[in-house]
Amino acid sequence: MNKVPITVRGAEKLQEELTQLKSVERPKVIEAIAEARAHGDLKENAEYHAAREQQGFIEGRIKDIEATLSNATIIDVTTIDANGKVVFGSTVIVADEETGEEVTYQIVGDDEADIKNNKISISSPIARALIGKEQDDLVEIQTPGGLRSLEIVEIKYI
Repeated sequence: MNKVPITVRGAEKLQEELTQLKSVERPKVIEAIAEARAHGDLKENAEYHAAREQQGFIEGRIKDIEATLSNATIIDVTTIDANGKVVFGSTVIVADEETGEEVTYQIVGDDEADIKNNKISISSPIARALIGKEQDDLVEIQTPGGLRSLEIVEIKYI
């Protein structure tokens, strides 16, 4: 499997979730299964079936996180010498040429992307257009709504 990039903060969040699932959620669901089993007939025991379903979800999520972390290349943007260029992990402030509206994006891995928090995936059209560009460069991006021109106002490595 190919290595996938992930930011330091993204790796920390996944590790925190993994610890929570293994040390809190998994024991809780095992206890719920044991308690439901004690009630007798398992065929008609809704609590037992719900707990088993929850256990399946937790185990699946644990496997997903472990696979992601094992295939991840953790990139700390604060230690990279990017020579003023947009790179993975950098935070970029862009201005729309038409409206003048400024937006701040952080370029992150696919698993970390969260558009509500302006974290865009490295594989998104905007991120692909920004990678390798410098401050004051004009970037044209083909979007479903048409061609957009963005000017890079500032690049931060935080």
